[in-house]
Amino acid sequence: MEVILKETIDTLGPEGSIVTVKPGYARNYLIPQKKAVAATKANRAILEQERRAIEARLAKQQQIADALAGKLSGITVEIARKAGEEDRLFGSVTSADIADKVKELGIEIKKKAILLSEPIKTLGETKVAVKTGFQTTSEITVQVVAEVAGDEE
Repeated sequence: MEVILKETIDTLGPEGSIVTVKPGYARNYLIPQKKAVAATKANRAILEQERRAIEARLAKQQQIADALAGKLSGITVEIARKAGEEDRLFGSVTSADIADKVKELGIEIKKKAILLSEPIKTLGETKVAVKTGFQTTSEITVQVVAEVAGDEE
């Protein structure tokens, strides 16, 4: 079934594109959520009239994504965690932890935008990709260090 996307969906495409999806996906999710409309002749005509506005919105979104990628590139985030033998962590560092630390630097990112395949469970430096917008990613460095306990006697 062909549908016209009313917003950018990472797995399907940018706003205004005509994509083919399974009928159940369109009927049960995309159309009720108002993320897409059926690609009828009338809807295609409306799309052509709105093409310039859609392209302007997409260009603005791309500029925002590029600016965020520029801010994020080269950032190093340091997270302290308790560690045991062989530099193994008690617990792990998740995308939520990374998002919180980046927020402390004044840059707002969602934890879903952090492309971390599995939580970090060892001390050291790890490169982590962050999705800043449609087809735009940036890379940050996460430095996991051992938490320093108070004076123990």
